[in-house]
Amino acid sequence: MPGPGTAGPGEPPGKRPLPKIAIAAGAVVVLAGAVAGAVVLTGGEEKRRPKTVAPSGWAVAAGKRLLADPGLAYSGTVTAHGRSLRLRLRVSREGVASGSLTAGPATALLVTAGGATYVKAGQAFWRDQGGEPTRAGDYAGRWTKAPAALFGVDVRDLLSPKAIARLLAKAPAGPAAENVGGTPAYRVKTPRADYLFATAAPHRLLRVQTAGPGDPRFDVTELTDAGPLLAEARPRARALGGAVDPALRFAPGKPTFVNCNENVNGCTVSVPATLTAPTGRVPSGARAGLWVTITADGRALGRCRTSGEVPEGRSVTLRCTVVGPGWRAWMQRAMDEPGRHAYQASARVLGEAVAPGEVARLVAAVDRERTAAGGGTARPTPSASVPTSVPTSGRP
Repeated sequence: MPGPGTAGPGEPPGKRPLPKIAIAAGAVVVLAGAVAGAVVLTGGEEKRRPKTVAPSGWAVAAGKRLLADPGLAYSGTVTAHGRSLRLRLRVSREGVASGSLTAGPATALLVTAGGATYVKAGQAFWRDQGGEPTRAGDYAGRWTKAPAALFGVDVRDLLSPKAIARLLAKAPAGPAAENVGGTPAYRVKTPRADYLFATAAPHRLLRVQTAGPGDPRFDVTELTDAGPLLAEARPRARALGGAVDPALRFAPGKPTFVNCNENVNGCTVSVPATLTAPTGRVPSGARAGLWVTITADGRALGRCRTSGEVPEGRSVTLRCTVVGPGWRAWMQRAMDEPGRHAYQASARVLGEAVAPGEVARLVAAVDRERTAAGGGTARPTPSASVPTSVPTSGRP
């Protein structure tokens, strides 16, 4: 996520300036068819780097405690699009996380893997709480890279025990104590978050306040066992292949059927698309994903999906083929029965956050932590996404 700005001198932690964030969405098309070193010498002048200040004793003790913890649990509220969402999140030592966002009856699942956080929720959540009322169908039931305006917290770099322990290296020796729920606490300020530690040994982390919409405050408790967290996070990470990236927006071109008529082996749909946002250079690793559903006689005959990297020219053509017994049986019957038999396809072109080939790397990172924690390796858990489609009509 883009990091918030640094608070100015004397400025309270809740007043840090925030960057403007733009959220983009996808497109729907329909188709009818029938660094080290202490001294640097430059130009003969000697420039000395600032001396590193040794961390205070309390900070060293707090850091050791964090590194000994299996993980941390956070609870609090975040503000998104003027609405308050209840957050519950467990974070492992290295930054794998799993949890939820809740607003009334609407709940979104969260998982952090590979440093990025993803959300999975139904259409009602995206429409009412996710800030996407007109494009809720693009994200409903799909793992989606969390937009900064929805969840503007860098979990691995701000909330993991290992990352917080590193930040303590710059903690002051004797900051002024304040009260956190009746407990005296030291406040450690950083550009993107403030951390409050108990003044009494062993200096437990009590609260984190991050920069973001509403300056979210999270109460913190320590996990005694990271096993349940990692067991929950693993199948979520495994299901991230094809996760959507709302920051990428595409304009689709004219779709076409390819080799469909009288072909019981499959039907291919081809859709050209052009990246329209963000503007400027194509983001490194940007990918476009295509989701296709073919229907006839009021029922789905099959689905397919594919994806591809977006070249510097910003345009890409995506093709996927629907195969299987549904299509085969319908086409065979259409060929055997005289008359006209209509079929139709819906296609969505959306940004892709996780290529299917990247999933193994994300799961392996979770498994390394599980092994270190004594949890072993879980058996693969399949997951199903909820497909969405826009009915159209046509004939082969």
